[in-house]
Amino acid sequence: MSDERDMTGSGQGGTNAMWGGRFAAGPSAIMREINASIPFDKALWRQDIAASKAHVAMLGAQGIVAPEDAQAISAGLDTVAAEYERDGVPEDWDREDIHMTTEARLAELIGPVAGRLHTARSRNDQVATDFRLWVRDAAQQLDEGLAALQRALVRRAGEHADSIMPGFTHLQTAQPVTLGHHLMAYYEMFRRDRARLADAQARMNECPLGSAALAGTGFPIDREATARALGFDRPTANSLDAVSDRDFALDFLWCCSATALHLSRLAEELILWASQPFGFIRLPDSLSTGSSIMPQKKNPDAAELVRGHSGRVIGSLTSLMITMKGLPLAYSKDMQDDKPPVFEAASLMALSVAAMTGMIADATFNTGRMRAAAELGYATATDLADWLVRQAGIPFREAHHIIGAAVKLAESRGVALDQLPPEDLKAIDARIDESVYAALSVDASVAARASFGGTAPDRVREAVAAARAVLGMEE
Repeated sequence: MSDERDMTGSGQGGTNAMWGGRFAAGPSAIMREINASIPFDKALWRQDIAASKAHVAMLGAQGIVAPEDAQAISAGLDTVAAEYERDGVPEDWDREDIHMTTEARLAELIGPVAGRLHTARSRNDQVATDFRLWVRDAAQQLDEGLAALQRALVRRAGEHADSIMPGFTHLQTAQPVTLGHHLMAYYEMFRRDRARLADAQARMNECPLGSAALAGTGFPIDREATARALGFDRPTANSLDAVSDRDFALDFLWCCSATALHLSRLAEELILWASQPFGFIRLPDSLSTGSSIMPQKKNPDAAELVRGHSGRVIGSLTSLMITMKGLPLAYSKDMQDDKPPVFEAASLMALSVAAMTGMIADATFNTGRMRAAAELGYATATDLADWLVRQAGIPFREAHHIIGAAVKLAESRGVALDQLPPEDLKAIDARIDESVYAALSVDASVAARASFGGTAPDRVREAVAAARAVLGMEE
């Protein structure tokens, strides 16, 4: 897409009709190919039709275009939209982009009156408006997808509020937690991702239409009317800024990148859990593949691709940031490259979120294996230290040292802490008595973590109930 150019060139002497009389010859084949954006910006056709209809309605209401001409243009745009819906958008590179493609087809349908549509606007504010509309729609679709993923997480968390698994730090067994608590951690991550999307949507919801090429227009347009018609909160306040920045797209890509990071972390855990050494989960067959040579294999390919897609999404953000970093005001042709990274990221995010939702909804959790793993690795060592602090009144650092000795003894014998005889524990520290064993089970450990936000089953059920209310889920 390029800046404002006259479409009414005479066509004499080899002049390109789109570029007007300024040029004596049409573009070279190389220029034609590098200049055309229709192969990708045709994705904006719905937004282009909507913005054009809002614009011509305003022109008619303001008396800038005769009412009958405005009606003819609007009806013609409806016909073009119906053709695009039915047949797709044609790719004529001589028409460069979706805007010229639509206007040229409109002229074929209704004649020269179609040229009045471009009164008081430029392709600069036209594309800025269309792109904002598209990104706004994409942000809303991503938000809806994340809400579905949250619902899947909340349902499974409710099922597993009491299911015990090992909690890890450094991928080493740390303390027992509940599976429900673990899943609700991702609910919280995606809650923040949705909040970021909402912030981005609020910032981007200003309408550039009417900014024209860069300086506004001398026609008596009503920018408030076109903003309202397109669902924007208000028109943009500065015409230079409106046509020359793409921070609304960067906001969206940042939201996509942050969300992709969370999806990738969850995917990594599912991949680990599905491996034979863990055996915590069986992913649905519909989102797994086999091996071409090893018949026993069931590969977590969907999870691996979600993890892989995060790199491409983050790359899209980097790509657009680098494109925009050195551009002076106002429009530069570099900005034609703003759309492919956004389109790619939005597509990858939609696919990744849908795949993750399916994996969470249909996975089978091996809670027995999870519990057995939690009972290994001395996951209740901290509980023994806490018991010494509460019962014996000793400082935690001293208790930490005492329990380190107990873990070392248990390791040397290849047993769990609660399998050490009481006399051995007393030999380590005389203040330990048999009542300590009540604190050493994994059930007692998770039940004790009842602080707000903790892993205790009752706390998990409270968190699930609160999330259900937020998401409008039935009990």
